[in-house]
Amino acid sequence: MNVLEQQLTYPLGDRLPEAGHVVEVAPGVRWIRMPLPFALDHINLWLLRDEIDGVAGWTVIDCGITDPSIKAHWEQIFDQHLDGLPVLRVLVTHFHPDHVGLAHWISAGGDKQRWDVRLWMSLGEYMTARTLCLGDVSGSSAGGEAAAKHFILHGMHDEDAIEKIRARKDYYSKLVPKMPESYRRLREGDTVRIGERDWRVITGFGHSSEHCALYSAQGEILISGDMVLPRISTNVSVFDVEPEANPLAWFLDSLGRYDDLPEQTLVLPSHGKPFCGLHTRLGQLRDHHAARLQEVRDACAVRPQSAADILPMMFKRKLDTHQITFAMGEALAHLHVLWHGGELRRVRGEDGVLRFAP
Repeated sequence: MNVLEQQLTYPLGDRLPEAGHVVEVAPGVRWIRMPLPFALDHINLWLLRDEIDGVAGWTVIDCGITDPSIKAHWEQIFDQHLDGLPVLRVLVTHFHPDHVGLAHWISAGGDKQRWDVRLWMSLGEYMTARTLCLGDVSGSSAGGEAAAKHFILHGMHDEDAIEKIRARKDYYSKLVPKMPESYRRLREGDTVRIGERDWRVITGFGHSSEHCALYSAQGEILISGDMVLPRISTNVSVFDVEPEANPLAWFLDSLGRYDDLPEQTLVLPSHGKPFCGLHTRLGQLRDHHAARLQEVRDACAVRPQSAADILPMMFKRKLDTHQITFAMGEALAHLHVLWHGGELRRVRGEDGVLRFAP
């Protein structure tokens, strides 16, 4: 546990659900933990006891990637951990593959087609996922020619990494092969009644297009998705589909939407362990990005910097291809805050690379 984590409280200690099993974290709220084939090796998913139109059952929040082993874990949960009740709806926080990958399959009742229920998402997240699963990888950070050109423009020159990025054309559609053809829209400030609790929708921007977290004052529980994580900072990136975006500013602004929640709120994040100490963590995230922004200012004051120049300063460990795409996007996001804010100007060099200077 690092120094910042020690400032937070973990009510369940080191307890973790085994794959295919659940842990109850609050009355009617069960925690599922599914593996991921990335450096970030897991995702937390949630089961909420529910009742719709007089029918008792469960709401599933987030789904995991499409993968035979993840389906097998879900089948075990359907058979052994739903108390004999059906899933009544599937709610997804955002379009990233680890969250929406199996939404089509769970909505249709798994391999045994036990039920046929509605997917709930925001418009921005649903339409992004619908587009990307058809094979257009632009904006997914995954790869393809547009992504390769984007990273070259911002100083990437490692030919091996560039070729690997070009080759990742079907990354998203492999993990999210299909989306339900209809959905129910979630919007900022909506109240969703799930079982005996009302949950307020809190949208967030910067990490994804229209991320939906859920807060219930009954029990003071926040299902934070990827917006507030306990151990790592959420990835905030500029990608090829929106090359002049300012996602870090949007993300930091979105954090303000949690300022009115109680400090003792039980936060259920998509990665890491459930924790308390929400305002402490919000302060840590703001401090983290303020420190990174100052490093970028200082570097640009010495000489013009591209995103590739900034990357090793922000990420001091060896990165694989998957991580490099996010790291490049995040380096550029920090440069863009200062560029949009008027502190930096953007200049194209004779080599065609975009660099930033005071």
